[in-house]
Amino acid sequence: MKARGVAGAFIAGFAATVLTVGPAFAATTISSGHVDAVDVDWTGSALTLDIRDSTVTPAVDRAPADVVLNAVSASKTAVPSSSAYSFLGSPGDPVWILPQTQATNILWPGFNTEGVPSGVLSGNNVSVKLVSVSGPDDVAVYTTSSLGTPTVWFDSGNGLPDTRSIAINTHAHANWAFEAAGTYTAVFEVTATTTGGTPITTGQKTYTFTVQP
Repeated sequence: MKARGVAGAFIAGFAATVLTVGPAFAATTISSGHVDAVDVDWTGSALTLDIRDSTVTPAVDRAPADVVLNAVSASKTAVPSSSAYSFLGSPGDPVWILPQTQATNILWPGFNTEGVPSGVLSGNNVSVKLVSVSGPDDVAVYTTSSLGTPTVWFDSGNGLPDTRSIAINTHAHANWAFEAAGTYTAVFEVTATTTGGTPITTGQKTYTFTVQP
């Protein structure tokens, strides 16, 4: 009887604990303005990967898991007729683009390695890897030259992972293209080697993008 009483008290206490748990965590949704989606910093002994949110003052670093990056309906456009853009689909197909050049009321995500000092990493660069993408269609990240020529950085349409080397002290922007509306998850990882020869990694970080019809 005593053992059963203790068990009953435990169950009652556990139930009370469950009932007093607060509401689920609500992620921060960012739909316009400047963020560095891939923000790489050096802590003195390790690399970190977060989202630098400059839509608030002062700017703050947020864990990718705590953020939803939203491509609003105004980001919807059409695949150009040039064959150089065939990686986005057929000419005229819909595509949602978070642009390389800032546009009003559309999210402007960049890449930033300004938080890594010179001399701590071999070659003074990091390797940014797009490990995987899941969602309704493909995702591509590319730059466009002044002449309109694209250079693809990452493209889930031709297989992943894709890796790009980025020098430290870089702040750059690219076009983030989504080929259908819906919710996507993209996994990034940043790696490097210290000047002492030690491989280091930020670990894999999962990003969530929502694309509005």
